Amino acid sequence: MRTRANKQSGATIKDVAERAGVSAMTVSRVLNGESRVRDETRERVLEAMKELDYRPNISARSLAKARSFFLGLLYNNPNPGYVSELLVGMMNRCRQAGYHLAIEDSGSTDSHWANAVEMVLRTSNFDGVILPPPVCDFPSVRNALEEMGVPYVRIAPEQDRDAQPSVITDDREAAERMTQYLLELGHTRIGFIQGDTEHGSSRQREAGFRAALEKAGIALRDEWIQPGRYTYRSGLVAAENMLRGDDRPSAVFASNDDMAAAVVAVANKLGLDVPGQLSVTGFDDTQTATTLWPQLTTVRQPIAEMSAASVDILTRALERGGEDSDVEIRLIPCELIVRGSTAPPAA
Repeated sequence: MRTRANKQSGATIKDVAERAGVSAMTVSRVLNGESRVRDETRERVLEAMKELDYRPNISARSLAKARSFFLGLLYNNPNPGYVSELLVGMMNRCRQAGYHLAIEDSGSTDSHWANAVEMVLRTSNFDGVILPPPVCDFPSVRNALEEMGVPYVRIAPEQDRDAQPSVITDDREAAERMTQYLLELGHTRIGFIQGDTEHGSSRQREAGFRAALEKAGIALRDEWIQPGRYTYRSGLVAAENMLRGDDRPSAVFASNDDMAAAVVAVANKLGLDVPGQLSVTGFDDTQTATTLWPQLTTVRQPIAEMSAASVDILTRALERGGEDSDVEIRLIPCELIVRGSTAPPAA
């Protein structure tokens, strides 16, 4: 999205950054006269501005200079358990660092964000922004932030993971480990419920599931791969489609805990014992995993820890400034949590 383009020349901060071989944040620092830019870098940026006939956008410069001690969380996620864990880690760490957190949910898809994100940035005056999935992979959001020179940190991005400061985890590896665990129990008839297609994590978790089955030489059953949207309701529909009739899987791996809880509910409705007749696993280890019976075997994604780490990275960058060559990427591993919802298949 290039809505911040200079009206006279058509050049943008991103164009200048590409020409000078630096980041948009460095161009913003040069525009604001900050001293924390090396002389040779400053000269490259100024030369690129001259070559492109770039004229600074005054409102963007004013926004970049302001210091509000507010961080913005731009999110869209249908899973309340995930959002709750995200806020726990983020709000506590913001309080410790002396910042306030403002929460913005401006659209459900990239195209919706394209129409709303600039207005959010114009009116909020955030010092920096945190982007959880799937917003972290929306080009419109990233472009708008870079055009306006607003620092940001991404949580669990799928695309360009090393391009900006990020907190990441390995969803694919974790999903593969969970599937291997079910295989080790003796399950060969395993169903899978996909996540929201807007989320990169959905593709990574399915890729891990498929990789484990392929390594074990087990063929996929198309009817046992059901679409979901990370919501309880979508899990109900998927489970109904998968479990009705005699030809059903002996285990179901749902892409998050809410959908796994829905599988347990449908199993109970159909008179299937969990885990005696059906093993069920989830992903995330939200509160849902331990508030139903039997408690869920799941992948513990350290959501609160990841969100706290995103605040640490962003506030350090705001306090330290400096060159953008130091892109901080923090990897936080997942953990397999075994509880009562899984057992070997019935004989």
